[in-house]
Amino acid sequence: MGVHIGKLIKEELEKQGRSKVWLAAQINRTEPTCYNIFKSATIDTGILKIISKALDRDFFQDLSQDLHADTPKKSFTNP
Repeated sequence: MGVHIGKLIKEELEKQGRSKVWLAAQINRTEPTCYNIFKSATIDTGILKIISKALDRDFFQDLSQDLHADTPKKSFTNP
């Protein structure tokens, strides 16, 4: 199914013991916007960069790992 980025963000926020109000202030968004982010499986890269900095976690790496996990390995044969 792939990475649900909103769930990852929410999990990291909870892991750090930070509130949704704190995140909203850090990313200059409203608290309802944060709730929408948590529900979303996808996210704009600009806001993801801001969230990554605020939470000091590279969410792009999570997405990249998922991308590579879904990519079938190519086999090379000699002609």
